[in-house]
Amino acid sequence: MAARMTFRVEVVCLDEGGERRFSVAEMEREELALETLGMSIAEGKAILHGIQDFVAAKQGIEDLRRRRVCPTCGRRYHSKDAGAHTIKTVFGAVEVPNPRWERCPCQSEGPRTFRPVTAWLQGARTSPELLYLETKWASLIPFEKVVDLLKEVLPVEETTKAQTVREHLHAVAERIEQELGEERPPREFATVEGIAELPSPDGPMTVGIDGGYVRAAHKQGNFEVIAGRSVVAFRREEGDGVPPPKCFGFVQTYDQKPRQRVWQVMKSQGIQENQQVVFMSDGGEDVRQVQEYLHPNSEHLLDWFHITTRLTVLQQQTKALQADRPGEGSASSKQIVSIKHLLWHGNVDESLERIDNLFMDLGLIRKQSAPAEKLAAGISDLRTYIGNNRGSIPNYGERHRQGETISTAFVESTIN
Repeated sequence: MAARMTFRVEVVCLDEGGERRFSVAEMEREELALETLGMSIAEGKAILHGIQDFVAAKQGIEDLRRRRVCPTCGRRYHSKDAGAHTIKTVFGAVEVPNPRWERCPCQSEGPRTFRPVTAWLQGARTSPELLYLETKWASLIPFEKVVDLLKEVLPVEETTKAQTVREHLHAVAERIEQELGEERPPREFATVEGIAELPSPDGPMTVGIDGGYVRAAHKQGNFEVIAGRSVVAFRREEGDGVPPPKCFGFVQTYDQKPRQRVWQVMKSQGIQENQQVVFMSDGGEDVRQVQEYLHPNSEHLLDWFHITTRLTVLQQQTKALQADRPGEGSASSKQIVSIKHLLWHGNVDESLERIDNLFMDLGLIRKQSAPAEKLAAGISDLRTYIGNNRGSIPNYGERHRQGETISTAFVESTIN
């Protein structure tokens, strides 16, 4: 028969008054099994809550003791009434003493009474760490699931509701928005001499930007969300860890300061004005405006994924043309393969010439063939797309061989 064991968990407080002990919990164990190994979730939550309650109470009492005398004349403040303030923390709700004291006779201005706890409490009812967990998870999963998760693993209040989490999330978002400041005009960058004095920058920063449509509430249409991810290749100083990738997002038709938002993300990763920055996108005009605002020496590249997607669609359309006109369909298919090869190696002018030739060939039969008409329209759109972004098309093959980024695939998870 296994012997019974009793475990007692105590908290010891060491201060000027000596040593104080507080018993938090007791646990009993007999037979060893997987389900009795160590502590259970309920026991762990109870212990954490007990420790938190004891530590917070001692901190509150000590803080009041230090504030009890007037800093001007040294008199002891007279108590008007007692009170307590409940604060929700990661490890359960705790009560801290919140008395009201009378103003010292040596002070002739200000309110007649005051609460000393206001100096550090500032009216808050939720600890910063709990707000962090609520807002972090609420930005990823539904509010009700956040409440279920917190209650499952932490000794939070049973009265915690999804509406509370939602209100906290919006309050934190509003505060962050205010701290961001107003959208600034294009920045005045450092001079050539000033840039020369800057220290050696970190590795290149790649910023991928992509968009996705989200259905609006109550089936009121949809709107486009622009999201992106910035990645730093390496740190110049040995021993410094590479900063983790940062994500950002905004609704283009709603956000009043999208460029400022992206700049703050890049700034948090240590961006310098002499650092190489590469923007990759689908070639939208708005992206170029953001790029010019953010960095003087940035480079904007057209995402290879968006090019090859358009070519793949055109290649599929040639199958219908081959069924209708085998000779012209096969020739068009070969031309598209050639165009893709030229674009892969950055030969924009020659690829545009091939696109024009293909469009002219299709123009001879487009009135007699519906597949040719459809393919010609797609070729025309491709001509416009490549022509508008001709300055943003590099030698993708060379970049790929050098291990450099050629597409916004690393942004797709952000969009999803």
